[in-house]
Order: sequence, then structure tokens, then C-alpha cells
Amino acid sequence: PALLRPGRFDRQVVVALPDIRGREQILKVHMRKVPIAPDVDPQVLARGTPGFAGADLANLVNEAALFAARANKRLVDMEDFERAKDKIMMGAERRSVVMPEEERRNTAYHESGHAVVARLLDKTDPVHKVTIIPRGRALGVTMQLPTEDRYSQDRDRLLQTIAVLFGGRIAEEIFMKQMTTGASNDFARATDLARRMVTQWGMSDTLGPMVYGEEEGEIFLGRQVTTHRNVSEATMQKVDAEIRRIIDQQYSLARRLLEENSDKVEAMTAALLEWETIDAEQVNDIMAGRPPRPPKPASAPPSRPKDDAPGAAPTAPAPAA
Repeated sequence: PALLRPGRFDRQVVVALPDIRGREQILKVHMRKVPIAPDVDPQVLARGTPGFAGADLANLVNEAALFAARANKRLVDMEDFERAKDKIMMGAERRSVVMPEEERRNTAYHESGHAVVARLLDKTDPVHKVTIIPRGRALGVTMQLPTEDRYSQDRDRLLQTIAVLFGGRIAEEIFMKQMTTGASNDFARATDLARRMVTQWGMSDTLGPMVYGEEEGEIFLGRQVTTHRNVSEATMQKVDAEIRRIIDQQYSLARRLLEENSDKVEAMTAALLEWETIDAEQVNDIMAGRPPRPPKPASAPPSRPKDDAPGAAPTAPAPAA
């Protein structure tokens, strides 16, 4: 663009997202503004917040302080930070939503399907938490967190990610004998990954390391966006066939894993129906064939006193400014 022509802005500074050390230091800065409990470890929080920018980390501290204030705590502890992280990464809980029992059971099987496939494959991110409490626009969430910062993806990891995305729908088919619309976003993400693998990242053995796609012209002086296709119809048919092959292959893999580990799916579904949310330790218990340990007791926010009017002396930590 003319604005960035040589001589206009010769020095351009790229500000990347902070790595684990950067996140830890940013958290320490924001934590100075709120009273922190001794069990809070900034390094653990930094490891569990990959992809967070500085503003996200500031928001994390603020949300944790709000959770502590609602529970009338003097200090912000690790439980508050975990709840704040879940809210930011998975969306706010919508406990007012009352699902019919059949739909609730279907959601439990769906999320169990994602989690079991993810735990059985070796290159997927570890399962951090599984919940059937509606959050944001989702009826349930299976949250995976990487163990380290990652700046690129390899082919095997992408293929296994596609298999995990199909785990939810397949679990519905196997255990509920039905299909629902809840897997639409999973399908969209899986198809997009497979298409990018073939058309952009050169990860197809059949089509080789080439870029197959459409080039879009820029809007300039009133012109409309123009699209130029640089491949033939015959080649596009091969591209579609390769995308279909990848999707079918990973769909079959996920189905085989769930059929061979149906006992794990049933156990995880039962735990979700009982407790609504299970963490990594409970998931590990189930995958090891052990009864899942009961969830850790959570502190519930007390009812607000009548004389606690706005502007009164604070009795709990205030969010950082």
C-alpha cells in the first residue's frame, strides 16, 4: 500500500505474543495490584495460558480478583485464577440454561468422545478440563492446553487434531444412536484444517508441495475484489478427493478408538452427568481404569449483605486498575 511505501515508515516494530517467561513476568506485574494467596504460582499460570497477550493476562488477574470478591475472600487464590482462566478460554458459565435430560446426556457423550480420542492419541494437547455446563455459545467444552509454546504444527499433529474434532459426533452415533447439530463447528474446523493441509501447506503425498487455491486482487480505486484461479478443474477435483481422503481416514480412526474404548466413554459420561465438570486428574483416572476421584470442593460466593452498599469499605480484594 502507498502508506507503507519505502521512505514513509522505514522502521516497523513487530510485537509478538509473550512466551512463557514473558507471561510470567507480566503476571507478576499485575499481581502486585491485588492481594495474592501463597498458593498462587505465576509460573504455573504462565504455562497454562499459551497465546495470551498482555491485555489477556491483565484481564485474567482482574477476573480472578472478581471471583475472590464474590466469595468474600481476603486473598486471591489459585482456585480463583483457574475459574478466571476457564471463563476467558471457554466462555462464561450459563447455569440458567436448563437442558432436557436426553440433550444433557448427548452433550456428555459428545464431550467424552472428544476427550477420549484426545487422550488416546500421542501428539494431541493434554486434556485440561471437560464440562457439560453451557459456556458462551457451546453446550459443552473439552479444553486442551499445550505443555509448551508452539510456533508451528507438524503433519501428524494436524491429522490427530482432525480425529479429535470428529470424536464428538462419532460418540453421538455410537452411544446415542443419533446425530445432532452440535458438531457443526467441529466439522467446519476439521474441513478447514484438511483443506489447508492440501492447498496451502503442501502436506499431501498425492499432490505434493504446491499451493492450490485462488488469488484475490486488492480493492483499489473503486474496483471490486477479483478472484483468479490458478489451477484447472481437473486439479481441483484431485484436491477435493484428497481432502475427502484425509477426512475419511481420520473419521475412521476416531470411530475405531471409541469403539475399542467404549468403557472409557461410558465412565467419563457418567462422571460428567454426576459432576458436570471433570479435570485432568479425573480424566487420567478414567483412562487408567480407576474410579475418578471426587471433584475438589469449590468455594461458593455468599449472598450479598443488605448493608453492603456501593461505596462501602471493601472487605474483599478489588480488581486491578
